[in-house]
Parts: sequence; C-alpha cells; structure tokens
Amino acid sequence: MKAVYATDLSAASEAAIENETCLGCLGRIGVEEVHLVTVVPSNVHAGMPGLDFEGRRKRGLARYSRTMENAGFDVETHVVRGTPHRRINGVAGTVNADLTVVGSRGKSPLENRVIGSTARNLARTTVVPLVVNRVERGAEDPEVVRKHLFQRVLFATDFSENADRAFQSFSYLRHATQEATLVHVRSPKDPDPEGELSPADRLDELAERLDEWDIEVETDVRRGDPAEEILAAESEYDPTAVLLGSRGHSRLRRLLLGSVSEDVVARANGNVFLVPPPRTA
Repeated sequence: MKAVYATDLSAASEAAIENETCLGCLGRIGVEEVHLVTVVPSNVHAGMPGLDFEGRRKRGLARYSRTMENAGFDVETHVVRGTPHRRINGVAGTVNADLTVVGSRGKSPLENRVIGSTARNLARTTVVPLVVNRVERGAEDPEVVRKHLFQRVLFATDFSENADRAFQSFSYLRHATQEATLVHVRSPKDPDPEGELSPADRLDELAERLDEWDIEVETDVRRGDPAEEILAAESEYDPTAVLLGSRGHSRLRRLLLGSVSEDVVARANGNVFLVPPPRTA
C-alpha cells in the first residue's frame, strides 16, 4: 500500500510523524511506501525577508524522511505550491495512493464552521481514504491523542453503499484492530422497519463478519442527530479511531452545506478514518 503523508512542518505534524506507535500501525495495515508532501501557500515566496522557507522545508522533510525510513518505509518527498487540500489530493491521485494521512490539532466547532482547516477541506474532497491523526490542542509541545491508530475502532453506518465501502476497510485494518463498536443512528422520524431486518439485526450480521477475524465486537443502535450521536458514542466508548464513509457532494453543496463526515472530522476528540466514494464517482 502507498500512503500520502501531508505535513505543514508544524509541531502537530512533527508529533504525528515521529510517533513510532502510529507509524507501526500504518505498517501493520500494509503501508510500505510513503509520499511525504508539504504545500507552500501561493502567497509565500522564498525571497521574503527574514524567512528561510526553503531551508526549513528541506530540513524538515529530510528529518521526517529519515524517521520514516528508519521505521521501514520507502519514502519519497514532494514540495508543491498552491492550496493545501487541492495539492495533497493531486499528489494522492498522481502516485495512485491508497490513503492520505494528515495530522490535525483540530479547532473549536465555531472556528471550523467559519474558517475551515486543511483536514476539514480534505474531508470534503479527498479522493482516497483519509486518516486524520488527532494531536493535542493548545500544547506547545503536542503529542498524538491516540497512539494506536486502529486498535479500537468505532464504525458508524447508515447501511448505505458508502458505509459498506468503509466497512470493507476492515479487510486490512483487522491486522491492527482488536476491538470494534458498530453504531447505527436512527432519526426520530425513521419508521420501524417492516418485513426486513432491524438495524440491530443488520449490525449483528456485520459483527459476525468481524468475529471471523477475532475482533471483539459490540453493537449500538441510537436515535437522534447522526453527527451528535456518533460524537457521543466516541466519548462513551473511547475508540482510537472513528471509521465512516463519506457520500461526497457537488462543489456547490460543499460550499453551502456541512455533512456528518465533515462534522465528525472537525469535532472528534480522537482519530478519524474517512472513506470517500470511488474516484470515478
């Protein structure tokens, strides 16, 4: 597997990249090749007085590259210019990556709604599965919030095609996952199913598939707003990662509307693993 690892050379990025446990988790799910990417904003110029951007980029990427090579990965570095989430997606598509990883301190819900972030923009537009590796907020020398990326997974499903695609990720996550909580959120307006399996029964079917891989599983059917209930389940079960699928939106809808996946990426306390629709969709 190939992974694009995006870094802005910040303390948060450094904490995520230099954590041996996180890197070990990526290795266990089959990542062998890492493409380190840093994006220089278009309005930043190498010749700006008092700012050694070029030297800082080279030193930072060289240090991160050595860390990842020592962890057993083949590493290639990319310095690109432009809008971060667009260029990160571009590199992921070009190298045919299997997933993208980005470290994120996160922001308050208000800040995320008003100004956005690279992680949230990637959640809207990513072309490959996205791992948001959460780093401590408000710390000068931050550490990752959950060192084991996939040890305890909370999988949120609405039983859609997109959710089923996200569930298929267990085919490789299982090498790093020991426990899983399967959650379905029903709207208060949803009618009780007639002549078909109940949500609890459908979760049990998924649980049986994970049992075959010796993953310890529990299920939970909740009622309410999907994003709020998924975040409440995260607080209750304390997973190392929340796994969910993304429906994707048109460009206009991305600008005007949020989504469950974007909300969870923005507000989750820990890591999020987001699986988007296929690239051809």
